[in-house]
Amino acid sequence: MSRQDLVTQAYQSFFGQAPQLTCHAPGRVNLIGEHTDYNGGFVFPAAINFGTDIAASSRDDRTVNVRALDFDNQLVSFSLDDIQFDNTHSWSNYIRGVLIALMKDYPQIKGADFVVSGNVPQGAGLSSSASFEIAILKCFASLNALPLDGIQAALKGQQAENEFVGCSCGIMDQLISAMGKKDQAMLLDCRSLEIKYSALPAGFNLFIVNSNVKRGLVDSEYNLRRQQCEEAAQVMELDSLRDADLTLLEANKAKMSDVAYLRARHVITENERTLAMCEALNKGETAKVSALMRASHMSMKNDFAITTSQIDELVEIIHQQLGEEGGVRMTGGGFGGCVVALVPDHLLTQVQQAVETQYQAKTGLKESIFICTAEQGAFA
Repeated sequence: MSRQDLVTQAYQSFFGQAPQLTCHAPGRVNLIGEHTDYNGGFVFPAAINFGTDIAASSRDDRTVNVRALDFDNQLVSFSLDDIQFDNTHSWSNYIRGVLIALMKDYPQIKGADFVVSGNVPQGAGLSSSASFEIAILKCFASLNALPLDGIQAALKGQQAENEFVGCSCGIMDQLISAMGKKDQAMLLDCRSLEIKYSALPAGFNLFIVNSNVKRGLVDSEYNLRRQQCEEAAQVMELDSLRDADLTLLEANKAKMSDVAYLRARHVITENERTLAMCEALNKGETAKVSALMRASHMSMKNDFAITTSQIDELVEIIHQQLGEEGGVRMTGGGFGGCVVALVPDHLLTQVQQAVETQYQAKTGLKESIFICTAEQGAFA
């Protein structure tokens, strides 16, 4: 059964009628460009064939009733005129925050009954929260015939997460969920929001492995990393690290903390790698892609300090199989989660077998493997 069929049937069961519509928003994997987004830099994600599905109908009043299939069919109800933070059903705060952001421009929206379910692994760094936010926005935009485009939706999703949920995320996750394209990755300039698409090479797979080291962005050191980047930018008298280069960083090294220096060095070099990776993929330069993804991972490990021993082990296992024929790195906010690899068809079985036989033996954790495709965004 498809996930849209699942939420449709659940809606009929809970609300006693067929839903007015269904919506889907994908999760994402970032091929390169980590912690560059909130620094005004470049990222290179792809939307993937995992996401959030909603079946919904509008109401004549301002009540929102939502059933979450992934949380034991919990029912949450609230009024659009009295949206409060919910400490009991924390998942519903993404809905509440998104609707507050939406009503700043569209205060007239009506309530809705809906059922929601997602299959993006939570806490894995594949952006289950942004997928959830964009699906909600697509749902309410459709039910209320709002002229909301993908960039506007992404900004509202980010606003909800920053201001209501309490995570200082950048714009990448929401924008790729809204604007991804099938079989393509998106080079996003996070300052101008300029988008360029790049076809993923034929014969390669998006091979994603969840380390099953659990992490929580809001409670992790994610916000601390952002503060450290801001410290470095302030020392260099810049609005953001986007405008920094290594020459300027070295000239100001003595004025900033050692930690701020390392964080800035990661961001500056990661921006360079992201632009180079897009170009290398377009030219089919697989060995260069491999080197850039490896350098990205080592920078996240040594300069940004966001990998874990299990993640590093997983990257090594895959790198040993790929050599220069593909690339592998940690993806996502860090402190656990997933690695992403570009794996050619002829090495796919070999890489999968290596992970399955070595990772658990070396770490005591059992991995989850997802062989993904690049998919369309909710507003694309």
